[in-house]
Amino acid sequence: MTAESGPRVTLLGFTVPDDVFDEITARDSVLATQTHTFAWAMVRSLRAADCPVQLVSAAPVSTYPRNRQVLFRADRFRQDGVEGTLLGFVNLLGLKHLTRFVAAGRSGSRALRDGRSDVLLVHGVHTPFLWFGALAARRRDLRVVVVLTDPPGVAQPTDGRLLRLLRGVDVALVRAALHRCAGVIALTSALADDFAPGRPRLVTEGIFDPPPGSAPALSTSSQTRDVVYAGGLTRAYGVDRLVEAFRGLPDPDLRLRLYGRGELTDWLRSQAAEDPRISPPTLLDRAELVGRLGQAAVLVNPRPVDQDFVRYSFPSKLIEYLSTGVPVVTTRLPGIPEEYTPWLRFADPDSVNGLRQAIRGVLELPADAARGLGAGAAEFVRSSRGSRPQGLRMRAFLGGLTGRNGGGAPAAPQHHRGSLTSA
Repeated sequence: MTAESGPRVTLLGFTVPDDVFDEITARDSVLATQTHTFAWAMVRSLRAADCPVQLVSAAPVSTYPRNRQVLFRADRFRQDGVEGTLLGFVNLLGLKHLTRFVAAGRSGSRALRDGRSDVLLVHGVHTPFLWFGALAARRRDLRVVVVLTDPPGVAQPTDGRLLRLLRGVDVALVRAALHRCAGVIALTSALADDFAPGRPRLVTEGIFDPPPGSAPALSTSSQTRDVVYAGGLTRAYGVDRLVEAFRGLPDPDLRLRLYGRGELTDWLRSQAAEDPRISPPTLLDRAELVGRLGQAAVLVNPRPVDQDFVRYSFPSKLIEYLSTGVPVVTTRLPGIPEEYTPWLRFADPDSVNGLRQAIRGVLELPADAARGLGAGAAEFVRSSRGSRPQGLRMRAFLGGLTGRNGGGAPAAPQHHRGSLTSA
């Protein structure tokens, strides 16, 4: 390690090459887009802060039969100048955790030894990876830091009694492993408070990391004004409320455009057949999506606030939305830091009528006011949530835990909020 470099990091998680992720997306029932985007943003952010990074990754897939592939083979890969190892595993309930733990023990131990890592950064609350980290930390001079983006053990409506029992056991194992970690990088303060109490933490809601070659679209003359949502097309994310709110806006020049996939896809197609102002849902790659977002009149995050998990949530789409320079409407989620308030328009309450009134308020803004709001938001995100500033905060935090700050980077305090408060 040179005098200028930060801690050497091995990232254990789900950071797979783009071509592998594209194959998964084509056949999996659940989109892991936010996981993939955030993982690579974290890699680029650390490297922008001169922290060497290597990857040990498993494919982010649903358990069989939601993903029909059972056997995933080990492999090596290289993307954007970063070396990585793909873990082999068996994609069956129970065997998936066991085989991932064994694979992490083999490939992870080799990577930590060969890379002479200072930090094992574990992305997510995946029990096999957490416990590999806890055991590895006992055997070598290594700090294990966990990136908390979601609470463990979130129950699904389709879960049976056995699966709910297993989720409860998994939560207990996650808590025990987190108690053994050196620190956490958490999406919200609530995640750190509830699942890693007393551990050093850096709260970080996200990283602005545009896809290569993308840029906000230039304003184009159009006879329509687009109200746009991008993400999971589910009731849990409030998409049905957004459709109802939009249908109460009578303006014939408005269009509702929905980008993503989910349980409401077929229902949304039927809504589009009833109202020609609603476009059928479309799934786009991220670079094309950024351009479409930049052409909107207003971008909407309609997620309801009365669900248990929202206190742990900061929707990553908000950073992407704000970066486009387009005004943004969102529900008032408790995980949104105060620094964002000047750049957002809130739906209060988070009802159909609240969403409708907030969208109407943005659409009625004078053109100069709308441009000023969007431009200020874009500058805020780029200057404070970009790869370099976020990477420097992570480097300072990790350096404070390892005593290896490199280049005079300041050590992180025991609990750090800063602007790295981070799907």
